[in-house]
Amino acid sequence: MILEMKVPSPGESITELEIASWLVEDGDYVEKDQPIAEVDSDKATLELPAEESGIITLKAEEGDAVEVGAVVCLIDMDAAKPEGGSEAPAAAPAKEEAPTAPAVAEAPKSAEPATYATGTAAPAAQKILDEKGISNTSVSGSGKDGRITKEDALNATPAMGTSNGSRGSERKKMSMLRRKVAQRLVSVKNETAMLTTFNEVNMQPIFDLRNQYKEEFKAKHDVGLGFMSFFTLAVTRALELYPDVNSMIDGDFQIKNDFADISIAVSGPKGLMVPVIRNAENLSFRGVESEVKRLALRARDGQITVDEMTGGTFTITNGGVFGSMLSTPIINPPQSAILGMHNIVERPMAVNGQVVIQPIMYVALSYDHRIVDGRESVGFLVAIKEAIENPIELLMNNNPKKALEL
Repeated sequence: MILEMKVPSPGESITELEIASWLVEDGDYVEKDQPIAEVDSDKATLELPAEESGIITLKAEEGDAVEVGAVVCLIDMDAAKPEGGSEAPAAAPAKEEAPTAPAVAEAPKSAEPATYATGTAAPAAQKILDEKGISNTSVSGSGKDGRITKEDALNATPAMGTSNGSRGSERKKMSMLRRKVAQRLVSVKNETAMLTTFNEVNMQPIFDLRNQYKEEFKAKHDVGLGFMSFFTLAVTRALELYPDVNSMIDGDFQIKNDFADISIAVSGPKGLMVPVIRNAENLSFRGVESEVKRLALRARDGQITVDEMTGGTFTITNGGVFGSMLSTPIINPPQSAILGMHNIVERPMAVNGQVVIQPIMYVALSYDHRIVDGRESVGFLVAIKEAIENPIELLMNNNPKKALEL
């Protein structure tokens, strides 16, 4: 019996997927639930498992865009599994190696005169020589009538005084996810009145808390006490104070949310992904850190789902992990604002009339000025600064051990 495997629907709004890569070859025997392909949607990369065991026949190429419900492969369920697993293909008969030509032209070793074909390169050989920046006249051809073969070009080295830098280029189709990200970024710039406001945060109080409690926190909860939990809780507090920042535009209407679903930007194998921490306003430090770890691992392993990356109301991105000092992050539509964290650098700072070296982070808030006014945007960022610089009072209710569940 032949089973037709069709493209499943990963979400209501997705009608088309792209075959990113086949994990098996045409004619392979596959086991039920074995991953056979990676498929890209405009939101995530997903694995496609075999629905039954049998011999597979591929019906789509890598890079093909296929509609949800289309047949991408056939599985012959009546085919017997090869004994001892899949057999390795028979070794191809060894080819005679072409004689290696001298790298630089030298006097002919035979008395045969040069012909019209001497120095003429085959198309593949010419491409290699062009990439290496080597002139045809610098290579002795070993082919018929002195023609330059592909092997001659591969073995050629540039003469003294010539460039040996690569001048090649590659044309590669962007993944569906990357194309969708590109479209969304351009639409944000064109369709929103995006502005960015900046501030600086003294991270010393957070450093002191982490130094005091991080070992005990990790031992009890099996997760690190990082900066993300402090900033996430500072954001949820600020969103309560300035609800316009937690809203979005829908046509002529403003939608305000009484919950905080915080999107966190993480780097995955297929590029930037933005999974969502649901109802972050109800989470503790342990809850935030556990959720950040879970989502980051799923993104890294390519297991993140579409549902886990949709529906956020506010985004936090941390360019500091890559060394960024300052940036203007782009809003994640249809949200109205995004917080950018950056690297922490020791800088001189005035404290009680004295110049003191402190760990400082610059923070940025990009916002849609159509719905968020300057007072709200500046006040929101100041509220985050206040919470980070006074976390015991504003984030821990003056009881760090209880807040950290120690």
